[in-house]
Amino acid sequence: MTQAASPEVHIPDPKRWLALVVIAIAQLMVILDASIVNIALPDAQKALGISAANRQWVVTAYTLAFGGLLLLGGRIADYSGRKKVFIIGLIGFALASALGGFAPNQGLLFAARALQGAFGAILAPAALSLISVTFVDSKERAKAFAVYGALSGAGAAIGLIAGGLLTQYASWRWCLFVNIPMALIAVVLAIPNVRESKLHGKTKYDVPGALLSTLGFVSLVYGITEAASPGAGWGSSKTIAFIATGVALLVIFVAYESKASHPLLPLGVILARVRGGAFLSQFFLASGLFGMFLFMTFYFQNVHGYSPVHAGLCFLPFSLGVMTSAGAASQLLPKFGPRPIGAFGMTMASSGLLYLSFIAPGSSYVTSVLPALLLMSLGLGMTFVAISSTALFNVPFHESGIASAVLNTAQQIGGSLGTAIFNTIAISATATFALSHGSSSGAPIPSPDALTHGFCVAFRWGAGSMLLAAIIFICMVNVDRHHLAQHDDVAEPDDASVSA
Repeated sequence: MTQAASPEVHIPDPKRWLALVVIAIAQLMVILDASIVNIALPDAQKALGISAANRQWVVTAYTLAFGGLLLLGGRIADYSGRKKVFIIGLIGFALASALGGFAPNQGLLFAARALQGAFGAILAPAALSLISVTFVDSKERAKAFAVYGALSGAGAAIGLIAGGLLTQYASWRWCLFVNIPMALIAVVLAIPNVRESKLHGKTKYDVPGALLSTLGFVSLVYGITEAASPGAGWGSSKTIAFIATGVALLVIFVAYESKASHPLLPLGVILARVRGGAFLSQFFLASGLFGMFLFMTFYFQNVHGYSPVHAGLCFLPFSLGVMTSAGAASQLLPKFGPRPIGAFGMTMASSGLLYLSFIAPGSSYVTSVLPALLLMSLGLGMTFVAISSTALFNVPFHESGIASAVLNTAQQIGGSLGTAIFNTIAISATATFALSHGSSSGAPIPSPDALTHGFCVAFRWGAGSMLLAAIIFICMVNVDRHHLAQHDDVAEPDDASVSA
């Protein structure tokens, strides 16, 4: 058995660099999709008559499905065949994108976005695993992961610019259609150039756990969204019922996972103090961050009247700031350790979002928006490096993949809930402002003053969420550079034997 498996593991794949091109195309597509739709959202909202309360579903339907099914997707890829699942994910993502591009109403668009998220949840972990098994030399693997990481950083910026160009010169629908040729090219190249690999042995897929967690979060987001509906509010019976159902399903999920023989989420992974602090910090950080992109897109296009291309370019300094800061933080991490770097970065990001909460309809981009975006981005670059370095701290070798997936899940779920909550807060604040200034809260298009006021209130809550992330990181992530260095030097045989 060992002899049969050794060629797959130890002989370098002669087509490994072509395989990396394929994986890079897939990764770029998934990253693009998270940002490209943001720029298209104002046009899509007008075309399909999407209400202000429901607009966040274009974002959260994707992130909820992606985050909720990511752990299950990784397990399926490992045991069913990474290449096979990778190709299935690409084809499914293309079909879901086509469905969204042709959507005649908001319901079908939301469903298509959820399908994109579901196929992305099996595609992303399969792509990451393929890099690990395709590049057996440590130096080559480091180069491959550098390419993967660079695309993750640059993809968001490319998506914002591409989304602006496609929306302005073609249609918002092309922000979804663009995935189809990318996915098909990747499929055609993957068939001859990517080598199949999978783990052997029996496994059970924790489908009940995946359903409980995903449905729980969907019910929570639906209840939060319902609170923003006309005549509803936080005290309405429908709002309370959906939120209570969501909480109950998540409690059942935790109880089920604690007793499951093959849990989707081994609770030991998240209950360790340092790792739990990293995951919680990621959750609250994403909660404040995702809504910022949504609101600033509407601020640029609906308040300032910027074109989609102009709005996309306005976000470019943010992406560049994150990449620059992350590179610098990776050099500082061995000297100072993750705790001060992460806490300082999160505080910077919180300060930047708080600064942004003082914008007005006539504010200058250079003096009122750009400094806030740069402060946030420079802080976030430091934060991402610190969180990534502690999320896998002292995790058993056979659970390192699960811990990585939990970190991504915390980001997606935190972003989903944060977007829904702060969108509801923004809508309520806009309506209150309109009423207090003699306008009708039911007006189809709120005034720029009312819209901006709503965004600013949401930004203050988002800044509070980021500050909470910093406090959690300081209190829970009690490791310094010496602990981190010892962790990096730990040998893996004992943990690997547990896996066997």
